[in-house]
Amino acid sequence: MGMFGILLANIDPLSEVVSKPLLEFRVGSWTLVFTNHMFMIALASIVLMVGLPLAIRQKSLVPHGFRNVVETICVYLREDMARPMLKEHTDRYIGVLWTMFFFILTMNLLGLAPLDKIVWLFTKKEHWGGAATANIFVTGALATFAFLLFHAAGIREKGIVKYLATLSPEVPWPIMPFMFVMELLSSFVRLFSLAIRLFANILAGHILIGVLLGFIMMFKNYMVATASITITTLMSLLEIFVAFLQAYIFVFLTVVFIMFAVSEEH
Repeated sequence: MGMFGILLANIDPLSEVVSKPLLEFRVGSWTLVFTNHMFMIALASIVLMVGLPLAIRQKSLVPHGFRNVVETICVYLREDMARPMLKEHTDRYIGVLWTMFFFILTMNLLGLAPLDKIVWLFTKKEHWGGAATANIFVTGALATFAFLLFHAAGIREKGIVKYLATLSPEVPWPIMPFMFVMELLSSFVRLFSLAIRLFANILAGHILIGVLLGFIMMFKNYMVATASITITTLMSLLEIFVAFLQAYIFVFLTVVFIMFAVSEEH
């Protein structure tokens, strides 16, 4: 058992998901660090800024190929997810919801690609890759944006005074301050739930794949290697599904919170 623990410790499945510094810049007394997760965020942004405009530039009336996939996803998110809850407010917020979905999805999928290994083959430099959404600070920033979005939506639709009044339900005045504080805290719980749900699901998947591949080095057995590679392949396919699912859940919950903010009943 002791030897097994030593081998497992040497594998370190967290090495595939932790943030690693790539470049350092000195600005006065400050040291700015550019990490692999920052690189993946920038790469996801470039992929979207280049890929989506190319997809929608097709001149044919009937969409096909990648454009058809993009339009199908956009129509589904607008008509089947957002509109039943946001109703007449849908078109006002659907643009940012589309952007949020494709940005998270792209980071999730890029995190599954062995970009660090590909970069190493050409440059002999390591760590230029990783799962950005397995970083709690990245998902926290996304959740903070969603948090500001649904509060801004509520203030826009109701005005700041009326919106703040919705945080205090119609209850006897002695307990009204307590209820106001509880409602305010619940809105912050939404922020943390968005951040932790995305972070935990992506992190768990990458750790599991890392452990499965680590069995090859631990046992150095053809049967174990075959089983490990087979299961890892199946898990990778599942992770692709999880990448779509977690992007959808994040945006779905954001829509729910916007609905709560703009609804007259809340």
